Amino acid sequence: MRVDIWSDLVCPWCYVGWSRLRRALTGFTHQDELTVRWHSYELNPGLARGRSEPRPGAPGRRLRDLSAEEIARGEQRVAAAARDEGLPYRADRHHGSTFDLHRLLHLATEVGRAAPTLDALHQAHFGAGRDIFDHAVAVDVATAAGLDPTDARRVLAGDAYTERVFTDQRAAHDLRITGVPYVLIDRSIVVSGARGSALFTRALDTAWARRPRTRARSHAEVETVPAAAAAGAGVGGGAAARPSRSRPHARQPVR
Repeated sequence: MRVDIWSDLVCPWCYVGWSRLRRALTGFTHQDELTVRWHSYELNPGLARGRSEPRPGAPGRRLRDLSAEEIARGEQRVAAAARDEGLPYRADRHHGSTFDLHRLLHLATEVGRAAPTLDALHQAHFGAGRDIFDHAVAVDVATAAGLDPTDARRVLAGDAYTERVFTDQRAAHDLRITGVPYVLIDRSIVVSGARGSALFTRALDTAWARRPRTRARSHAEVETVPAAAAAGAGVGGGAAARPSRSRPHARQPVR
């Protein structure tokens, strides 16, 4: 069964949400039959690549209309959620374009090191306050996660995996994703936001329970679903699980 995740590497709720989802995946009875795939989503796609700036909490474009007090309260909420997950969390982080980091994560996916690389970048950014937008820092972090440093430098210096990032973003647009984390389970059930592990567990169990019935009903249709649509999902803070808009499965919410 496939689990597709749209997220942004510097999204704090994606950081918390991945911890919660991972706990659900680890406890899932059929975890050996799961395939997890990450997809690129930029919360701030208009930022210039190759540079960053220190920002308290990296508020981002979606918070421009909020007061400093509202931003501070939001930062306190996510910091508390991170602490509850046992995650290190610093407010004095850098802020910048994540496009190149998404390309680096595609390299990690290709060599089977996606999860360790994602974790390493999260820890460097949220836990240590390192400037992961600096290519030298990103290479150092990725190398510690098991990537070949020469390959990492080559990707960051060029345009490798650019089209894969664009493909993920087009799929997110087609699925009307407006916030991350966005998790699509078996192309039929969506969990949007950094929901609790219990909800992720229910979504996994529901998707697994309906698989034989779904395969028998629409086997021919399933095989014709484009890869991008089959992968789809997005990024954001706190909606409930709901049925996917993608076909061929019937809509079915998780309560």
